[in-house]
Amino acid sequence: MAEKVLMKGNEAIAESAIRAGCRFFFGYPITPQTELAAYMAKRMPKEGGTYLQAESEVAAINMVYGASAAGARVMTSSSSPGVSLKSEGVSYIAGADLPCLIINIERGGPGLGSIQPSQSDYWQATRALGHGDFQMVVYAPSTVQEMADLAYGAFDIADKYRTPVMILGDGMLGQMMEPVELPERRTELPDKPWATTGHGNARPKNVANSLYLVAEELERTNFERYERYEQIKATEQMAELVDCEDADIIVVAFGASSRIARTAVRYAREEGIKVGLSGPSPCGRSLWTRSPQPASMQRPTCQSR
Repeated sequence: MAEKVLMKGNEAIAESAIRAGCRFFFGYPITPQTELAAYMAKRMPKEGGTYLQAESEVAAINMVYGASAAGARVMTSSSSPGVSLKSEGVSYIAGADLPCLIINIERGGPGLGSIQPSQSDYWQATRALGHGDFQMVVYAPSTVQEMADLAYGAFDIADKYRTPVMILGDGMLGQMMEPVELPERRTELPDKPWATTGHGNARPKNVANSLYLVAEELERTNFERYERYEQIKATEQMAELVDCEDADIIVVAFGASSRIARTAVRYAREEGIKVGLSGPSPCGRSLWTRSPQPASMQRPTCQSR
């Protein structure tokens, strides 16, 4: 059995991202995700990578655009109001079909709100981040282990579909400590023939661009992009079902709240109430941590637990 280490959720995400090949991190401090940026500040120089605290969230997300366009695995992190500031840049990244990982360790809102854990960013993450016709892959872990696993595999999904991916955590998961089995280091990363890395006249030039002055060209591009989204929905979605086989009531929950919901379901079952739980969390350890070159993570069949 692999050795487990005790880590905060914020730190587990950062370490897994490094092991997945992330070598560029651009961010700006905001509670309750600051430990993630601090961990990257300590580790990136030792890994031959780049950590840069930008002058603002807006600057940070545009730096992500540049590093991704050059073919790097790149990540940024923030919390709710900071993610709102990044939303325009995320839209540009999606419009240029660039892969990246965005971490949102949610806090209460609206406005500056509080520094307490919250799940108020659900609609923003899944429906309305940025302007224009695009969607993101969004993962919602419920344990520190899942935060580590999903951060590791998210880069593969981002590269495979050339799309931004978000991990929608919350302040409780970011700050709590649990035993974590960390994934193996990636030794090989996928080729990116579309990257703007220079070509020496050996191929046509690559351009990272989201501007289409011809309406028909933008329409065609958006249709192609949504075909990819449909493929993601068909092959990459994950769900967990607990005691749903005979349930009269099914509770739907994600993140830290799903842990509480799981306990409530167990207590209800003890009282003879047929309640089940459904959520987007993976079933146990993610399958992609078992293989160095995963194609996708299949829909799991979860057992009662």
